[in-house]
Amino acid sequence: MGQKFQYDESGGTFFYFLLSFLALILIPATFYYWPKKKKRDVEEDVKQCKCPGCISKKEHIKKLEPWKGTKNFLIKLIIIFGWVILFLLAYKVSQFDYEMSNFDPHEILGISLGASQSEIKKAYRKLSLILHPDKDTGNEKEFMKLTKAYQALTDEEARRNWEKYGNPDGPGAMSFGIALPSWIVEKENSVWVLGLYALVFMVAMPIVVGTWWYRSIKYTGDQVLLDTTHLYFHYFNKTPNAAIKRVIMILAASWEFDKKNNSEIVERQSDNEEVPHLIKKLPNLGEKNKERPLCYLYSIKARAIIHAHLSRIPLNPDTLEQDRRYIIGKCPFLVNEQVNAVNELIILAYSRRIPRLPPIETIENCMKLSPMIVQGLWEFKSPLLQLPYINDDNLKYFMSKKRQIKTLQQYAQLKVEERRNLLRNLSDDEYENVMRVLGKMPFIDFQIQVEVMDDDNPNEVTAGAIVTVTVVLIRKNMSTLFGDEQAKVSTEITENGTDEVKEIAGDTASENIVKRPAWLKQKKGGKKTKKSKPVNKQANSTSLKSKTEDSPKPVVAKKKDTLIRAKSKEKKEDEEDTDETDESDTENIEHHDKSSGDEDANKSNEDDDQEWEKFKKIHGREKSLEGRSKVSHSVHCPYYPYEKQEYWWTYICDRKSRTLLTAPYHITSLVDRETVHLKFTAPHWPGVYTFTVCLRSDSYLGFDQQKEIKLDVKEAPAEITEHPQWEFEDSEEEDPAETNDRESEYTTDEDVPID
Repeated sequence: MGQKFQYDESGGTFFYFLLSFLALILIPATFYYWPKKKKRDVEEDVKQCKCPGCISKKEHIKKLEPWKGTKNFLIKLIIIFGWVILFLLAYKVSQFDYEMSNFDPHEILGISLGASQSEIKKAYRKLSLILHPDKDTGNEKEFMKLTKAYQALTDEEARRNWEKYGNPDGPGAMSFGIALPSWIVEKENSVWVLGLYALVFMVAMPIVVGTWWYRSIKYTGDQVLLDTTHLYFHYFNKTPNAAIKRVIMILAASWEFDKKNNSEIVERQSDNEEVPHLIKKLPNLGEKNKERPLCYLYSIKARAIIHAHLSRIPLNPDTLEQDRRYIIGKCPFLVNEQVNAVNELIILAYSRRIPRLPPIETIENCMKLSPMIVQGLWEFKSPLLQLPYINDDNLKYFMSKKRQIKTLQQYAQLKVEERRNLLRNLSDDEYENVMRVLGKMPFIDFQIQVEVMDDDNPNEVTAGAIVTVTVVLIRKNMSTLFGDEQAKVSTEITENGTDEVKEIAGDTASENIVKRPAWLKQKKGGKKTKKSKPVNKQANSTSLKSKTEDSPKPVVAKKKDTLIRAKSKEKKEDEEDTDETDESDTENIEHHDKSSGDEDANKSNEDDDQEWEKFKKIHGREKSLEGRSKVSHSVHCPYYPYEKQEYWWTYICDRKSRTLLTAPYHITSLVDRETVHLKFTAPHWPGVYTFTVCLRSDSYLGFDQQKEIKLDVKEAPAEITEHPQWEFEDSEEEDPAETNDRESEYTTDEDVPID
């Protein structure tokens, strides 16, 4: 049987190819690119801030996309046109299938299956006079079908093949076709076909790949220039102890603000007059600094604009105000890159690759700069200025002799009459707007729990163990603090907005109840395999608490204990009356065995509870590794030119040695509740150490919290010298002096290392 390859002459299979290709593109394009109009929530519009700053900001955001309506219309038009083409191709293919599946020469000629040659010729002549194209009633398409049917039946062999195989050619050669029309390979069309191939594969594809490669080698994952990241590494390594103004100076030198590296930057002739005039209004700007590129004109201009933004100095709306919106809009992403850069330098300092270790104040100053940029305030200004309509003139009412209101939390806890009295110079509408904004601000319930999850005894910390600090953040609105006497707040807010911590929070009643799995069913009995060690309690420290102490005893176990005691008491009285000492002894032994069995069962149940708690925490750690969203709650920030979401940093540090213990974890999806696991290596010297767990906002001033944890580090067992997870093979041996220096970075409460 021969084989041959041929192109699609009729174009039927080519339509299949076009239909499949178009559907493959059109369906996902419709799902992702069809403009989705957000439903207008009337209640949400009422809750929005109506201050002049927010109204001006919304108008600016609308002006950023003047062609948004036209763009959405064109996208809809293209997608609808594609669906029209898809339906036409589907109709064409369906018609083609119908014609091919219904081709029957006997039916076309109107004769029976066993008709003779004369009957076939007679039927053909009769129908050809009607369907011939030269006739008035002619139909070229039907006449071609008629001719094909006549040819299939006039030849005897073709007729037998049709009757036997359903094909006039019989079981002939197998044919392989290419789903492309034949005009593609025709000579007169070769130039156009080659031109199309050259346009797609030699022009369009190299441009797309080159653009992607250029951006991938020029920008980081957060769309920050790699040259800017290298600049941060250089200057934070040069000046590891950087104050806020030094951090601003490094931020303003970012290459994103230079026109040579960013074509979106606008340079005007008026800058030569406006920028020097603005610099005169800003003290301590440091414009005479000779470091490059800190002394470049673009850097000085950006620095002056950032200082003017933090001082809330109005700028020319046609020139410098436009630059301010662009520069301030880029700053939160650049500040986050600064935090990452300082964190990398700290890691390099721990590994002895760089000589100087940046102190904890440097990375915290970078974090402080983010809410300053978002709110347009210096750190020494009152956090109350984040509310609408509040200015320096209003602050005098908050600092009276009777009451010193310094934080937003303190103001929210006042009674309704007192809050209104402090803002008596505002109208009712303005006051309602202030309370609306204050009520939507975050109030974070900051809980921590410390344990060694990979050891047999998670409540005892040994030297060199891996300590896991579970941070639980429960986000509520500030409206829960409003002067309602029935609402009780569990934490006491101090003047600086932090919580005074006296003990580590364990499992709370607000946690969701999780059903235990089938493999952790309670055992009815059994022998105790391992005896747990008692935990030493520290009266003056926040030592780790045993889970069995926090959890209440089962009610069933209590009832069994009372029944056993009552029965034993009754039997003792009976023994005294009857003087049957032997029988009483045997009964006491039996009851003692039963009680010991019940105790073993209770202890086995407690072991199961501990295993289940460990399983839940491991499952929580696996969930934390999943993809994170970047949508939480909108931030009230009229001085920031774009919409902003609430993000947070949490980390652990040692205040005494001014070192960072864990990398700052950036929380971007705190809607209601978030759980974060922070890990660090316990000190190698036994003793009592005090560390600090910090929570910082990147959007609001005065919302930072910190809690202290005290670790009573015990000496590691003799058989365990190093933690198995941290064994590395190095080609060179480490200097013992360097090891002692690294171990002595932590300091105990007595500031004296224990030998």
